[in-house]
Amino acid sequence: MASLDDDQAVETISIPLAGKSSIADYMVVASGRSTRQVASMAVKLADKIKAEFGRTPRVEGLPTADWVLIDAGDVIIHLFRPEVRSFYNLERMWSFGEAGQA
Repeated sequence: MASLDDDQAVETISIPLAGKSSIADYMVVASGRSTRQVASMAVKLADKIKAEFGRTPRVEGLPTADWVLIDAGDVIIHLFRPEVRSFYNLERMWSFGEAGQA
């Protein structure tokens, strides 16, 4: 969350999934203003995860950077351009009415 804040991510939310899904403990959803910002945030975040936790997260969607998924094991991060985020509306699908603003 701090890394996304530092990179000026927009509307960052964290959705607790523990006890609700076996895919991860948390899902983080955030937006960037452009494909360039989304790609930059994704690369920096993947590098920080590798440096701090010693594991390389799986990253998908980086070439187009409309929607980048970072699978860090216990946490899954979705980074979107705003138009793509509103189209898919993942936070509504996964929040179970509990999405917390970061």
